Amino acid sequence: MYICLCKRVTCSQIRSAVEGGDACSLRDVSQQLGVGTQCGKCGKCARNLIEEALTAPIADQVQPQFA
Repeated sequence: MYICLCKRVTCSQIRSAVEGGDACSLRDVSQQLGVGTQCGKCGKCARNLIEEALTAPIADQVQPQFA
């Protein structure tokens, strides 16, 4: 899905940037992909997506323990 229509940036591009360690904030994603540099309407959605991508690895590391 497109997050930033002005710069044609998708959610998978943002996730890849964060999960790859290249970005950890909206500023980083903005510098790398151009998100939020034109109209700015995508900022809130992009920020939420970044937070989601940053916390996802923590949830993936938790493994259920069986007795």
